[in-house]
Amino acid sequence: MKLIVEFCAGNAHFGTDKALKPLEEHPHISVIEYGCLTNCGQCYLAPFALVQDEMVEAPTADELYLAVLRKIAELEGQS
Repeated sequence: MKLIVEFCAGNAHFGTDKALKPLEEHPHISVIEYGCLTNCGQCYLAPFALVQDEMVEAPTADELYLAVLRKIAELEGQS
């Protein structure tokens, strides 16, 4: 089963491409970028992504990438 990681295009000003692009290389991850994920308050404050509909956030895009990988590992451990 592919895990779904969603990004908001409105959050790109934080450099979330640094997290999005390498995740696209993983064969078991489906990366989707939407124009808006309707999390405007969070979108304004910090880089974030939704991993299987769960919010993952971090102070920087580089840290977001690592946080997403940790969340994926956590979810894979549960299955």
